[in-house]
Amino acid sequence: MKKLNLLYIILLGIILTNCGDTKKGENSIFTIDNSTFKPFYTSKDVLKVGILNPTSKTIDSIVYYINDIKVSTSKGNTGLDFPFKDQKLGYQNIKALVYFRGDSSEATARVELASDIEPKLLKYTVVNTYPHDAKSFTEGLEFYKDTLYESTGQEGNSYIRKYDYKTGKIYKQINLETTYFGEGITIINDKLFQLTYKNKKGFIYNASTLKLEKTFDYEKDIEGWGMTNDGKYIYQTDGTEKIWKVDPATQKMIDYVNVYSGSSKIKAINELELINGKIYTNIWFKDAIAVVNPKSGAVEEILNLSDLRKTMNDITKDDVLNGIAYNAKTKTIFVTGKNWSKMFEIKVSE
Repeated sequence: MKKLNLLYIILLGIILTNCGDTKKGENSIFTIDNSTFKPFYTSKDVLKVGILNPTSKTIDSIVYYINDIKVSTSKGNTGLDFPFKDQKLGYQNIKALVYFRGDSSEATARVELASDIEPKLLKYTVVNTYPHDAKSFTEGLEFYKDTLYESTGQEGNSYIRKYDYKTGKIYKQINLETTYFGEGITIINDKLFQLTYKNKKGFIYNASTLKLEKTFDYEKDIEGWGMTNDGKYIYQTDGTEKIWKVDPATQKMIDYVNVYSGSSKIKAINELELINGKIYTNIWFKDAIAVVNPKSGAVEEILNLSDLRKTMNDITKDDVLNGIAYNAKTKTIFVTGKNWSKMFEIKVSE
């Protein structure tokens, strides 16, 4: 496996935009000096912020904010040295509230914090190959009590089923109403959570019986994509670079991370599976799985599965890799794709 395989999931290009100044009182009194700003920063860097004062106002003090959190107050025109250690990856919004002669003015800018980790390439071996329903537009895949659960998409053809993955025998299947496009699932506290694509609704079922117990609305105006959990919190995706952290008891979104591979933001994060403290995620239309640190959002490892596609001659380019389920009993990972006729049990190593 060559390092060239990283291009399967890395979206090249860095977007760096300095926001326009917002202010009170006079027009463009102060600006943030961005002449020394880097294209992107990492957690090892220290951001140096200074204020330009073209009209030579007498500055009393400056209050600095990073992402709307107050980080420093200084007397006079004193700059800010802000270490990025433990800061969330993604755009860092800088605000300086400058006080002068009984008045105040704001200056704003932003920089991008990227990952300083070079992802390792993982290896895998195929342990077993099983038949997979080629009519299943796979959106979610998860083991629960040795039984495989699968959620599928497409309006009018979305369902949840639990079945024997070795034989394909279906134990139970629940079809969604035709207006819903089913998406990712996860099972926590004996409840099965399911997202929908653009309906902004989710469902909670009894994991054993698949009886619907609750319907909930998304807290934010986002799409529903993939889900997983760590036993306490749910993690879900929305088709962007974000992985949201959700309280299963209230369905409230309490935090998020942005996924980066090096300096590149990785969008279209899809199906998720939490394995040994790391989030394994499909990237839409990529034949690879990224292994993400759930605390920082940094891609730490990459698993290139493009060779699995080559074993099937009955799928199209639109039938993308999607579906990751970890079997804790066998310590193996099950992967498949949308409308794939096969499901693969693999063992992963560095």
